[in-house]
Amino acid sequence: MPKGELVVCGKFEWWSEKDETNIDKHKDANNIGISFRDILPVFDDPYFFEIYDTNHSDEKQDRYNGLGYVEKAGLSVVQVVYTETGRTHIISARPATSQERKMYYDRLRKIYSEM
Repeated sequence: MPKGELVVCGKFEWWSEKDETNIDKHKDANNIGISFRDILPVFDDPYFFEIYDTNHSDEKQDRYNGLGYVEKAGLSVVQVVYTETGRTHIISARPATSQERKMYYDRLRKIYSEM
C-alpha cells in the first residue's frame, strides 16, 4: 500500500508516493504527468458527476469514480477515483477515455437540451 506522507490541501488529501506513481503512469496530451494537485479543479466543475464504484467499494470504504472538466493545457475531461471520509481522499487521476469523454459530453448535451 503506497504511503509516504499524507498531503493535505484544503478538503482534499492523498499519499505522496501514490501521487508520484500517478505522475509517472498517467500523462496528459502533452505527455506531462498528471498530479493530484493539477486535477483539484475538477471537483469545482458544475457538471462533475460521480459513479459509485461497486467493484472496489466494501464495508470499510465507499469508492467513487468522478468525471469532470479541468481547464489546463493538455487536459480536458478527467477521470478521478476517490473516497470521502472527512476529506476527499484522491486515489487516482487520469485523462478520461474516449468512452468516458463521450459519457460526459452526452450528459452535458442532455442537461442543455432540457433547459
